[in-house]
Amino acid sequence: MCSNYLGQIIPDDEKGYELDLFCVPKHYEEDLDRVIIPHGLIMDRTERLARDIVRDMGGHHIVALCVLKGGYKFFSDLLDYIKALNQNCDKSVPLTVDFIRLKSYCNDQSTNSVKVIGGDELSTLTGKNVLIVEDIVETGRTMETLLSLLSECNPKMVKVVSLLVKRTPRGSGYRPDYMGFEVPDWFLVGYALDYNEYFRDLGHICILNEKAKVKYKV
Repeated sequence: MCSNYLGQIIPDDEKGYELDLFCVPKHYEEDLDRVIIPHGLIMDRTERLARDIVRDMGGHHIVALCVLKGGYKFFSDLLDYIKALNQNCDKSVPLTVDFIRLKSYCNDQSTNSVKVIGGDELSTLTGKNVLIVEDIVETGRTMETLLSLLSECNPKMVKVVSLLVKRTPRGSGYRPDYMGFEVPDWFLVGYALDYNEYFRDLGHICILNEKAKVKYKV
């Protein structure tokens, strides 16, 4: 049985890193306040999460369910680390993959409704062990909605790994089984986290500045 891993806690007064210390696409240089989680740190933490998952779930056949679009980079890197561990550890995790898309944002605000795209396909997860891979848990309501839909399909087991969990007064109290970083209530972009589809091509996780919120607003 796996426990709830707290992850690395990033405090509210974290200053982060100046942009000129890292390689940032020139087209985003005016849009970001600072780097909060450099790409290398993301990768190190993802490798550790892979190790924890293999340790806890080794021997089970797992369906890794990627929550698109923001989760695709984390999903890809996490599975690469799991595959490497499968080749070099006593325990291994047989994997198949599936994808779902959830939509709950308009600009930088979470809406009260969660739109599930591809939900009809959840019935294929009946009786299976499912590892949901998410980029960020904010209020928790999006994940609670997905877990409720999944429960109707009677999977054998469901675990959730999220790269980020946001500390916010709007939160429902939900916590994933595994998480990479606990972050303040900032609007973060990069490493496939977007603002209206921009910034997915940014390697580091950064704070979006107010000017950019207006610039890319739909």
